[in-house]
Amino acid sequence: MSRKMKNKVLQNLKIERIATEGKCVGHHEGKVVFVSNVAPGDVVDARVTRGKSSFMEAEAIEIREYSPDRVTPFCAHYGTCGGCKWQHISYELQMSYKRQQVVDQFQRIAKVPLPEIMPIIGARDTRYYRNKLDFTFSNNRWLTREEIDSGVDFERNALGFHVPRRFDKIVDIQHCYLQGSLSNDIRNALRDFALAEQLSFYDIIHQTGLLRNLIIRSTLDEQVMVIVQFGEDDPEGIEKTMQFLKERFPGITSLLYIVNLKKNETFQDLDVHLYAGKDHIVETMEGLRFKIGPKSFYQTNSRQAQRLYEVAREFAGLTGAETVYDLYTGTGTIANFVAKQAKQVIGIEYVAPAIADAKENARQNGLSNTLFYAGDMKEVLNESFVAEHQRPDVVITDPPRAGMHEDVTRTLLALEAAKIVYVSCNPATQARDIALLAEKYEVRRIQPVDMFPQTYHVENVVLLELKEHDDQ
Repeated sequence: MSRKMKNKVLQNLKIERIATEGKCVGHHEGKVVFVSNVAPGDVVDARVTRGKSSFMEAEAIEIREYSPDRVTPFCAHYGTCGGCKWQHISYELQMSYKRQQVVDQFQRIAKVPLPEIMPIIGARDTRYYRNKLDFTFSNNRWLTREEIDSGVDFERNALGFHVPRRFDKIVDIQHCYLQGSLSNDIRNALRDFALAEQLSFYDIIHQTGLLRNLIIRSTLDEQVMVIVQFGEDDPEGIEKTMQFLKERFPGITSLLYIVNLKKNETFQDLDVHLYAGKDHIVETMEGLRFKIGPKSFYQTNSRQAQRLYEVAREFAGLTGAETVYDLYTGTGTIANFVAKQAKQVIGIEYVAPAIADAKENARQNGLSNTLFYAGDMKEVLNESFVAEHQRPDVVITDPPRAGMHEDVTRTLLALEAAKIVYVSCNPATQARDIALLAEKYEVRRIQPVDMFPQTYHVENVVLLELKEHDDQ
């Protein structure tokens, strides 16, 4: 893009539709323009921020005409914290756009014969649906333009979410509509306590400060886990903070803390200290109990996770006689969920602690037909592994956003399981992998599931069936 185009204002740009990653599309002089935080039907003035020979990116600086499909955002932090970016679009349209996202990705990337993509399975709860949130303490609160221009000396300590594309700025969250239970009360009370006690909030630039991170996990029956990360090994400050939480919120099921002196907030390699209560919480799904520890992965929308797994199980069509491979099994949630309908389920996962959780969950639920293995998928799933275990009748795969490694895809082609059920949080990489699997498989069913209302993210489940061999 030429220098003279950057910062140019495109006037009266008609927003036509939603594209990938929630951005909307308009056209200017025959070139595609991607614009964030607008809705199809809006007419806007947009400032160009970036561009290539075939497209431009722009930000709306003024909305000339509002789309009739717009709704009023319900959160005071909308547009600043970076979450819930689709609050300005009705939920019915959100679901329509998410399904269309799957259609577009499969037509553009997979380029294989497709069945009719089924209507998306919407969420019953479009607010307070998350079971886990991470909040960050910071001594560098994001100030609005109005606050800056006012000249008032505002409190700069904050507890909330990162501003998009600003690692060093935190939006101080007063009320979050993503997580119910005690979440908002705990966060606000802890912030107020820390300010009153003059406890230091973390300085991400200089890597100093006592209070660093707050994680709140919850279950459908309102068990609550609270994890506080401290950036300094200060026994007095840690004790004061944890004692406050214990006394103020006696209903916390699991109260834990971590001393993290590293340069990042990940704590898989750190000790987690139990301060009060249990070292875990328990989520229940179809009578199965899943133990969730501080380092456990669990789908962040518990109610929709069950719908997702129900679809995967339905697509698998198990009769009780099948050997199932569950790839990227995590803590074995899907494996344990389908185990009663299978002869045997074998789960593979890279993260060793997750496999320990998977085994424990199977034991807790009295499941004796599951086996779990930890290791790199492309290395574990090889000929000797298959030789040691029975060849799968069904493969269920639920990889991370990056999709499956090409070596794994080649192994699946060699295994020739009768069915592959592919669960994905990224239809683009899913479509890419399915294009490779199309050598031996055909797509039979496609079912989008909405796990994250008010966002552009969509989960998708695809049933692939082995093509009949041509013996001629």
